[in-house]
Amino acid sequence: MGQQSLIYAFVARGTVVLADYTEFSGNFTSIASQCLQKLPASNNKFTYNCDGHTFNYLVDNGFTYCVVAVESAGRQVPIAFLERIKEDFTKRYGGGKAAAAPANSLSKEFGPKLKEHMQYCIDHPEEVSKIAKVKAQVSEVKGVMMENIEKVLDRGEKIELLVDKSENLRSQVSKFISYCAQDFRQQGTQMRRKMWLQNMKIKLIVLGILIALILIIVLSVCHGFNC
Repeated sequence: MGQQSLIYAFVARGTVVLADYTEFSGNFTSIASQCLQKLPASNNKFTYNCDGHTFNYLVDNGFTYCVVAVESAGRQVPIAFLERIKEDFTKRYGGGKAAAAPANSLSKEFGPKLKEHMQYCIDHPEEVSKIAKVKAQVSEVKGVMMENIEKVLDRGEKIELLVDKSENLRSQVSKFISYCAQDFRQQGTQMRRKMWLQNMKIKLIVLGILIALILIIVLSVCHGFNC
């Protein structure tokens, strides 16, 4: 990889550039600034192509890390560079110093670090490419795992809800069966009482008929009451 593969880099808070570095002159600085104004605020990586250069951005928690590279540098090395400066910048200014820093106020302090990381990535392109590839694979696997975990948790919530509904239904069925059994016992008692009364009535009627028949027979034999 040539000496001029990475030509310009900066770190910004929102659209305010806090630190930058370049050894070259050209309109790439204004193009990089224009692209910065149009970047989405969401955490992500973005790459734009213009005039034989790539404008690579890494947005993370309100800060934007940018590097302009020649197209022949590919994408892995610029992205690896952005990951390196993000990690370094976060370690140095994660306590809140960068949150209120004025424009370009960190160039003197962090500009040399941008140069240092640039030179390392230029001198060790294969190493940083491999590291970037591994990190991308790890990030992809992590994303898949998190998605699967969310699905399992969501499925677990649905199962738990189904179990709760089943328990509620079982409780309602149990109460209904208990009510029906009690009502059946009450109706059975009432039915037995009613049957007993009906049997008594029938017995009394039969007894009355028997008595009447006996009286009729006696009267017919004795010709009235002259026995």
